[in-house]
Amino acid sequence: MKGNPLIKFGNIPVQTGTIAACLDNLSSPNEKIRALEKDGQLIRLKRGLYVVNSEVSGKPVNACLCANHIYGPSYVSQHWALRWYGLIPEQVFTMTSVTTKHTRTFENSLGRFTYEQVKPEYFAIGINSVEENGISFLMASREKALCDFILHDTYLPHQSVKGLWQYLEDDIRFDVDELATFDVRIIEACAKLGRKENILNNLIKILKR
Repeated sequence: MKGNPLIKFGNIPVQTGTIAACLDNLSSPNEKIRALEKDGQLIRLKRGLYVVNSEVSGKPVNACLCANHIYGPSYVSQHWALRWYGLIPEQVFTMTSVTTKHTRTFENSLGRFTYEQVKPEYFAIGINSVEENGISFLMASREKALCDFILHDTYLPHQSVKGLWQYLEDDIRFDVDELATFDVRIIEACAKLGRKENILNNLIKILKR
């Protein structure tokens, strides 16, 4: 849509006030924003936060970038990150992120976004800035994503190396061959600061075999 003022926002999530500022020639920019949402030009991520529809911006909407903006500080992790790295085969329909804030869930037309709380010192370990289609967003490293997964999984194997191996290979169908390429230092740092230290130490033993 040539001349559409929304184009300049591209696919970066944007606050209501920022959109309203470019519509300040209108008597009621907030009503115009609601109309743009109803028309499908704006996608509502949560109250006060939107992303421009790709048909308007010409750029694909990136769900991971949206997740970073919906609730932060946060980074994408667990099932979604493991699938993104090709470490688990199953499709993932909920994007789970890790945050230092309280656990929250948001739902919008893009899907379901959940956020799991961790301590700030644990949060800071093993975060990568990932680029996809020219857009950068925060995602857990492969090692951190697996630690986060273990940390928040309500089902865990017996407290043994063998039990953890079976959990990885059989229960979550993790590509265990990739463990040989993991950076054990990230997992060691997580074990010191996260819960379930015994299980993470068993993971370290597997990596050091």
